Amino acid sequence: MLSIVFFLVFSFTMILFKNSWWLNYINLMNLILIYLIYSLNLKFMNNLSYMFGLDNLSWGLGLLSIWICSLMIMASFSIKKSDYFYKFFLLNNLILLFMLLLTFLTLNLFMFYLFFESSLLPTLILIIGWGYQSERIQAGVYLIFYTLVASLPMLLGIFFIFKGNNLLVFYLIKDMDSWIMYFLMVLAFLIKMPMFFVHLWLPKAHVEAPISGSMILAGIMLKLGGYGLMRVMKFMLLMSVKFNLIWVIISMVGGLYLSLICLMQIDMKMLIAYSSVVHMGIVLGGMLTLSYWGFMGSYILMLGHGLCSSGLFCLSNLCYERLGSRSLFINKGLMNFMPSLSLWWFLLVSSNMAAPPSMNLLGEISLFNSILSWSRILMVFIMLISFFSAGYSLYLYTFSQHGSGLSMIYSISYIQCREYFLLCMHWLPLNILILKVEFFFLWV
Repeated sequence: MLSIVFFLVFSFTMILFKNSWWLNYINLMNLILIYLIYSLNLKFMNNLSYMFGLDNLSWGLGLLSIWICSLMIMASFSIKKSDYFYKFFLLNNLILLFMLLLTFLTLNLFMFYLFFESSLLPTLILIIGWGYQSERIQAGVYLIFYTLVASLPMLLGIFFIFKGNNLLVFYLIKDMDSWIMYFLMVLAFLIKMPMFFVHLWLPKAHVEAPISGSMILAGIMLKLGGYGLMRVMKFMLLMSVKFNLIWVIISMVGGLYLSLICLMQIDMKMLIAYSSVVHMGIVLGGMLTLSYWGFMGSYILMLGHGLCSSGLFCLSNLCYERLGSRSLFINKGLMNFMPSLSLWWFLLVSSNMAAPPSMNLLGEISLFNSILSWSRILMVFIMLISFFSAGYSLYLYTFSQHGSGLSMIYSISYIQCREYFLLCMHWLPLNILILKVEFFFLWV
């Protein structure tokens, strides 16, 4: 664990004393190689040092954090090109990665809360500092207030847990039988997921954020809520059996409603953001059934969605940089102007609608198994969500790629090798990791 910390500190010094943008990207790729060494034996909790440790769940999400943060540097090259405080951007990116890694690697509930909330500040700086429109201030306020509303109750809950147990290690906390404690501990994670009814901060933040902000929000920040719920459910089983019904029903109904809202969107980023909330609703519904299939499926879909949604945001940003708009009325007939990019649109959109061989397919099959075994009535919602999920994905693809383009679009700059490589680095792990399925079914 400490070797990862030292490597990040080394990366900080490289930013302060070197001007190389790509050197920092290479450093993060080296960090991935160091991190992969810890995957040699992950059947049990291992690599314990001080309050940190690894199991299969935290290892996968930690690796996803490093992967997405390295791709953020590649996607944000325009910041370096325009010399727009790029050193501070790199520093902010590494601090965010540092907080996320410590969140996933810590074994202590209070330290988890501390790093969980600390990751909010670098994200806020990304949105307010490098966002595009003036509404980014409002988006930042939404992000802060939605998250902090449930944070203080959760902190009080952690103090009560410490008073009753005299320790805060995840695996040693005894089962709680208080419904007040249940709501105190769960609400913060439901907002972070985000669950329907408390999801309004996410589309706002996505639309106003730069490409790096959208990637980290879709790729990692939404997964913090799911990771926290998986850890907390271990000592909230008695209350979970009684109250999880509420969240599962809200997730299923909300997923159907938001799928219909996706079909009304004309902003590409807004459509992808709402589709993220739909996928997280399925993750939440499956996870809270407390079944083996639900936990497996939610873990797999979180990893798959992190890669797929981040790649779709990269694609919408490529169009925005060349056309100056994210509207589907302007981004029409792109197959005529950027034909080589249409393949990547098709590959990532098909993965978003859970086509084989993506991880999303495996995750959704597992989650549907868990939800149907919990209640057969929810079959109706699952069918409709799956149907409309394919509907809005095809709507996004056909509306942007086909048809006649605007007559005012007469020249578009070519797609660079860096951008092809960026999209490839999203799509390859998303579809290759399904060959190693057993690795994701071992950690419970």
